[in-house]
Amino acid sequence: MPNRLADATSPYLLQHSENPVDWLPWGEEAFERARRSDRPVLLSIGYAACHWCHVMAHESFEDERVAAFMNERFVCVKVDREERPDVDAVYMNAVQAMTGGGGWPLTVVVTPEGAPFFGGTYFGSEPRWGQPSFRQVLEGISGAWRERRGEVEEAARTVHEHLRVLEAPYGPTAGSATGAERAAADPEEAAGHALSALAATFDAERGGFGGAPKFPPHGALRFLLGRPEAHALAMATTTLDAMADGGIHDQLGGGFARYSVDARWDVPHFEKMLYDNAQLLQLYAEGYRRSGLSRYVAVAEGIVGWLGRELRTSEGGLCSSLDADSEGEEGRFYTWTEPEVEAACGADAALALRAFGVRTPGPFEGRNVLRVAEPLPAVAAALELEPGEAGARLERARRALAAARERRPRPALDDKVLASWNGLALVGLADAARLLGSERALGMAREVVRFVRAHLWRDGRLLHVWRGGNARVEGLLEDYAYLGLGLLALHRVTLEAPLLELALDLAAVLRRDFEAEDGGFFSTSCRGERLLVRPRSLADAAVPSDNAAAAELLARLARLTGDGALAQAAERAVAPLADAMARHPQAFASALTVRRILAEPPREVVLVGDPGSDDTVALTAAWRRRADPAVAALLVSGPDDALARRCPLAQGRERLEGRATAYVCRAGACRLPVVGAAAFERELDAIGLAPLPAAPRAG
Repeated sequence: MPNRLADATSPYLLQHSENPVDWLPWGEEAFERARRSDRPVLLSIGYAACHWCHVMAHESFEDERVAAFMNERFVCVKVDREERPDVDAVYMNAVQAMTGGGGWPLTVVVTPEGAPFFGGTYFGSEPRWGQPSFRQVLEGISGAWRERRGEVEEAARTVHEHLRVLEAPYGPTAGSATGAERAAADPEEAAGHALSALAATFDAERGGFGGAPKFPPHGALRFLLGRPEAHALAMATTTLDAMADGGIHDQLGGGFARYSVDARWDVPHFEKMLYDNAQLLQLYAEGYRRSGLSRYVAVAEGIVGWLGRELRTSEGGLCSSLDADSEGEEGRFYTWTEPEVEAACGADAALALRAFGVRTPGPFEGRNVLRVAEPLPAVAAALELEPGEAGARLERARRALAAARERRPRPALDDKVLASWNGLALVGLADAARLLGSERALGMAREVVRFVRAHLWRDGRLLHVWRGGNARVEGLLEDYAYLGLGLLALHRVTLEAPLLELALDLAAVLRRDFEAEDGGFFSTSCRGERLLVRPRSLADAAVPSDNAAAAELLARLARLTGDGALAQAAERAVAPLADAMARHPQAFASALTVRRILAEPPREVVLVGDPGSDDTVALTAAWRRRADPAVAALLVSGPDDALARRCPLAQGRERLEGRATAYVCRAGACRLPVVGAAAFERELDAIGLAPLPAAPRAG
């Protein structure tokens, strides 16, 4: 019989709607029931693509006896951590404080007032790995609640006080005031220390940092790609190469899995998330700009293709994820045996088996994850083939394998659309358009913006999640910050004023509803639901710190508007983290990037002309060949343009002799205005803005 999750919109909650557990969704009703019945609340937090969430559901939540005990002794609440990342953040911090670790599924038991006193992650149906069974855990908690209430309430008070410390401005992770002052005077010092710290943990053979498991180090790679040092670029390209060659990269369909369980990137945890692929798209595009390695174009275009084919809704938004499981097995859709490859590839089977490292038995429960096992020239030589013939045959084998895979039952799609993750995707798509010349990415980016305007932007405020025509949950800091940065990235390509105007509107709400009096930003709006504490996110995780993303948005808008208050707010958000940046660069890489942006000498470009005229189009095309995030660029029709009223940089700019005109400035000094694309490009040369490398088309 369906429980109270049957009316939910979240795919994760709907997965549990037939459980015999009397699940309630997050909300006041659950806590009121707990108060009336004097029972603790059992929070189970996960997400639709989570493999171990499925395992725990099958083992425990579908077990009639376990469910009966849960229903008798607890008020049981299911939370989709993607739909409510604010709730997840509060209770993940609590579990990390209690146990030193965290992850999903997240299991937390709280008082009827919401204060946590027990936490963990996955608990099996039988005792294993030194842990009790889930039933044993439940019995112990229930006994303590009934017989040792004072101890339970004292534990809850202790954890609550710990969370309140984290709610205070910056908490214990910020570092000393001395460190903040030093970095404010010389932000390169923190960057230098961070680079050394990354080098100390870098895996020179296999890329990435540290050992297994390995997650794509998004923030660290972005930091490294923004540095001038040769060894910074070498660490970035080694990691990008290793991930592209590994099983974490879908060699047939494009896109990347969430992480690798081994140190070689070969055996992934198979769920594929929008947020990972959005960030990796930006990184491979930027990696091509910095290195000129054409293989990165193919990887990036593979991600664009996967996003459009697998995640795009008919309305133009991008869905959240693909499940790890199909046919009841983790990775079944993506893995292969030798006979399966031979049946699919025919005469090309020997080449495919060697190139993709397929053997019997395979390393993943007897099956194989496809990877680049050897360079193609080595495979060709071993099979006595000409390199050109080997390449053509391998591509034919790849298409045959992809076609065979399409006949398999597919992993489930979590089709909710999140404003924040679509903002991350907007950054990646816009950069693919800017750096790789991808018109497909540009079209998808425009679709994302149209979707957000139509479905998630209501009465001057964002909503966090949309599914099936229903938008809900008050927008979070990550929604405003990531989406604002995505709009700026697309504006950098097109110079279309409505994109910048919406980014400015988002920033105004962000400061009004999220900024803390002492600097930095809360993760939740002052208008939203009040949780046990008001969370803050200072460190990067799988997604950038929302505090750092908000600071970056304001820093970039400060350059475009000349509004010093925006730059000051950005500085207040990251300056106290100086010591943490230097000691823990992987966790604070986004804050390091903000410090670099704030320290860069200003460079500005203002184009004045009718957006559709030939001479204006020529100037914007010249800009697009060199477009760089370090340069603030605007297009206005003239001094009376509405955008000029919001961006003083554009005020007073006139056309010369009625022709589209370019104004170029550097470090507070403006050069003489010019007309014509050739003259404009000479001015860009003068401020050190080189043309972007031409992107080869991936074959």
